[in-house]
Amino acid sequence: MSSIFMYIIAFFSIYVQIFFLVTFLEKRKKIQYRQGTMALANYPEVTIIVPCWNEEATLDATVASLQALDYPAHKLTFFLVDDGSTDSTWEKMQKYATNNQIKIFHKENGGKHTAMNMGIEMATSEYVGCLDADSFVDPVALKRIISYFNSDEKVMAVVPSIVVHTPKNLIQRIQKVEYNWGVYMKKMLALMNGIHVTPGPFSIYRREIFAQIGLFRRAHNTEDMEIAYRMQKNYMKIEHCNDAFVYTVTPDTVKKLYKQRLRWIYGFIKNTIDYRKMVFSKKYGVISWFTLPSGVISIVGAVTMFSLLAYNIGHFFFDKVLQVQAAGFSTNIMPSMKFDWFFINTAAFNMVTIILYILLLIGLILGARLAEGKPRLSINVIPFMLIYSVIAPFWILKAVWNAVTSRKTSWR
Repeated sequence: MSSIFMYIIAFFSIYVQIFFLVTFLEKRKKIQYRQGTMALANYPEVTIIVPCWNEEATLDATVASLQALDYPAHKLTFFLVDDGSTDSTWEKMQKYATNNQIKIFHKENGGKHTAMNMGIEMATSEYVGCLDADSFVDPVALKRIISYFNSDEKVMAVVPSIVVHTPKNLIQRIQKVEYNWGVYMKKMLALMNGIHVTPGPFSIYRREIFAQIGLFRRAHNTEDMEIAYRMQKNYMKIEHCNDAFVYTVTPDTVKKLYKQRLRWIYGFIKNTIDYRKMVFSKKYGVISWFTLPSGVISIVGAVTMFSLLAYNIGHFFFDKVLQVQAAGFSTNIMPSMKFDWFFINTAAFNMVTIILYILLLIGLILGARLAEGKPRLSINVIPFMLIYSVIAPFWILKAVWNAVTSRKTSWR
């Protein structure tokens, strides 16, 4: 039974990667790779909301990146919303109090979604966006995003390509590989109209959607995911602008990474439960038949394969203990590991695993092409595959446990 289940998980994993690859091959001509600045036929007014909670270290750099946007200044307004910070964030905001382009607000701590909602309710522009206070936007990003709205009136939100800002250690370097891969997957989902999250770093919305479907919700501390679910449920189109780059500061320790991913996976599980009627529904297309099911299968597969691996390791050592008790310690107890150039293990599961890794490598190459402008494999791919395969199951298992026991996750 365990072998059958592993083959099923492997099949769906390969299916997902092939689906992405076929989508890329079929629609690659629709993917834009623009260089330098550009001119728009229309420059609508845009309000960018920066929700802040204890962001004294990065606030100034975030604001500087907004002020450097290649966009008519009189069409841009920035809202800095201090969500009850306990550090000097509010004091740092005072320097912008006399800037006509920037408005500052202070409120009691209520969560990121309440800071966003305050900004949305005060905005009068046609478009509103969010920029996390630990992220920095590329100068031409807004123009490229607005071009999607200008070319298609059905587009209700556009998300950027998020890449890692100046990785300083191994943990951040392997996240850079992951984020580049995420750019590829996000673009493929957008080409299929299957995006399920509009991330905090610089997603831009038509302000009218909030009048139609409501404001942000707490949504298990993943408000950017829930709003995308709600938009999809209301047949609103979400696009991805692959050449609009936002640079984000990622966790620099395993502990911080664990807490972040625990929140993300927990949020996916709980939001999918909340919107379970969308899964396998004919009304909602790709998100109901591909995006959400593939996410659920990935979680189930990771939990099951980790459990089987733990069982097999435990069973192996239990057998060795019995052997030592019965016959005493011997160097022959451990299996011999002899490499033979003339023998390749062609067992079916080994071949399936090799195919899966080849498809994964192709996805990583295409992700680097979209995120960095050139298809290449970074040396960080090796630790990415090795380290993530070891630590990822732990936050997945914990997220499943928290979801089952209704134990909430913290933001940080």
